[in-house]
Amino acid sequence: MRVNRILLSSALVVVALVIQVSVLARLQLPGAVPDLMLLTVLGLALVYGHVGGALVGFGAGLLADLAPPADHAAGRYALVLCVIGYLAGLVKPETGRLKSATAPMVVVVAAALGSTLLYAGVGALVGDTAARHVGLGSLLFTAALYDLLLAPFVVPGVMALARRAENDPLAETGSAAKATDISSGWLSGGTGLKIGSQRNGLRVKAARARMARAGRIKGVKRL
Repeated sequence: MRVNRILLSSALVVVALVIQVSVLARLQLPGAVPDLMLLTVLGLALVYGHVGGALVGFGAGLLADLAPPADHAAGRYALVLCVIGYLAGLVKPETGRLKSATAPMVVVVAAALGSTLLYAGVGALVGDTAARHVGLGSLLFTAALYDLLLAPFVVPGVMALARRAENDPLAETGSAAKATDISSGWLSGGTGLKIGSQRNGLRVKAARARMARAGRIKGVKRL
């Protein structure tokens, strides 16, 4: 991974872990806990691809395994986020732009369900039966619900930061113009607004208005 990817990913993962441990874990919500670490990995994987997503997921999961008050075997969550990051990176848009909010929402729900099942499965292999006492069905439903509600506030911002860090400041202006904000598809898909087309439409209207005004001025001068 590039240096800028490592620095940005490390900063975002650390911030997500601090918020996860100090805020979200203390909300005492029924069922699962909103997984900010998972959403951060998903946002980075959708920009960096499957290899970058797997590396970021493994590092984020290992950090969560070692951070207090972790009560499970080290490497368990690292394995989960590594697999989820790899699979999420496989659906990375080739053009770098999301056309609608449907695809990322499906990815979030699938990742929430998959991570919960995989975490419980690995726990069963090492003798952790906590998921059975809480209820696996309740965990799956609440994990998908909480992550889906939190995703619009996390994933687009993470993707936008990752996409901006990918741009080379010494690159040509043409290539910089082609690098569109990958999070605009989520926002426009969720609101039904076409941000780029609206801006172009406003520019065309302004240009036509200036041309019409110039024509009227020339007509007055001729009279």
